[in-house]
Amino acid sequence: MAVTGNGTGSAAGAGAGTGTARGRGPLAGVRVVELAGIGPGPFAAMLLADLGADVVRVDRPGGGALAVDPAYDITNRGKRSVLVDLKSADGPARVLDLVERADVLVEGFRPGVAERLGVGPAECHARNPRLVYGRMTGWGQEGPLAHTAGHDIAYIAVTGALGMIGNPGEPPAVPANLVGDYAGGSLYLVIGVLAALQHARTTGTGQVVDAAIVDGTAHLTAMIHGMMAAGGWQDRRGANLLDGGCPFYGTYETSDGGYMAVGALEQQFYDTFTQLLGIGDGAPARKDPARWGELREAVAARFRTRTRAQWTAVFEGTDACVAPVLSLREAPGHPHLAARGTFTDFGGIVQPAPAPRFSATPVSVTGGPARPGAHTESVAADWDVPALLGKDG
Repeated sequence: MAVTGNGTGSAAGAGAGTGTARGRGPLAGVRVVELAGIGPGPFAAMLLADLGADVVRVDRPGGGALAVDPAYDITNRGKRSVLVDLKSADGPARVLDLVERADVLVEGFRPGVAERLGVGPAECHARNPRLVYGRMTGWGQEGPLAHTAGHDIAYIAVTGALGMIGNPGEPPAVPANLVGDYAGGSLYLVIGVLAALQHARTTGTGQVVDAAIVDGTAHLTAMIHGMMAAGGWQDRRGANLLDGGCPFYGTYETSDGGYMAVGALEQQFYDTFTQLLGIGDGAPARKDPARWGELREAVAARFRTRTRAQWTAVFEGTDACVAPVLSLREAPGHPHLAARGTFTDFGGIVQPAPAPRFSATPVSVTGGPARPGAHTESVAADWDVPALLGKDG
């Protein structure tokens, strides 16, 4: 996904609305204004909605940049949507009316765009000093590349994360847009927003959260940098304990073209693994990296003798740390995930259930993807913003 901007915020303490499915989860009572964008911004706002926040997405007339059917855009689940043209004469004023009653604002524009539209941090904090203003960008609000376009792959490339993934002698493997957009971007924005929200509720003062994908992704590599400094990590692909260089931490093809994932790092798990695999005491020494190639060949040869289903049956329920590599369509049917309800079917769409889980304030999917402009009346009433309906406040 393209990400080229941010959003900022401070915390305002308005109560929860009375619209559809409000008031569930640990963030019940928190109001969020999301200025429509794509990629990590919407996902971050979805996570806040999953946790119970009343998220109002401000969509632009005519839709966004991606031609995705709104009925299937799961990142807009549990939200409400109003239509506001920020380039119209009264557009900024309508958004500021919402901001006055909000705790959080999330935006993903390029740096400076929100300011030019009249809904930047200064304007928002003038109306609501407690607002947490969350800005989501790839490059951040400052720096030589701050105003240039980009995508997930470029952000993770410059942080060193992409260069770690894949086989030696081959191009780096692209991990979809999970590492940058969502892990390094959305999750860090949510962490920042929640931390700033706590500060705002303690001090009465809001602030701007500058969540840059390059910053978050770099932060994710903290342990690796420590290992490298200690001499325990080589700065190249496929030569380390956790990057596929180790023969007992990687993937192996089965006789039917499937794959099994092996993570038998500790000695006791490795012993169980080799016993169940059928190589036992005949396996080359695991602690001798010089023989890792020989060990990998022995493990690969064994895995090629049975199907993925057969090996799954061998290792299921053991401490060998081995699991089948499933596709996206297969994953919801895995017995453990099915038992936990890790996936759910809402509105005919199979999708991940909200995470994490809470003992006192349980969460669940409470609404499908918000259709642009579908909730103008309920938001206008719940938030007491009649101007959304074209009426005077």
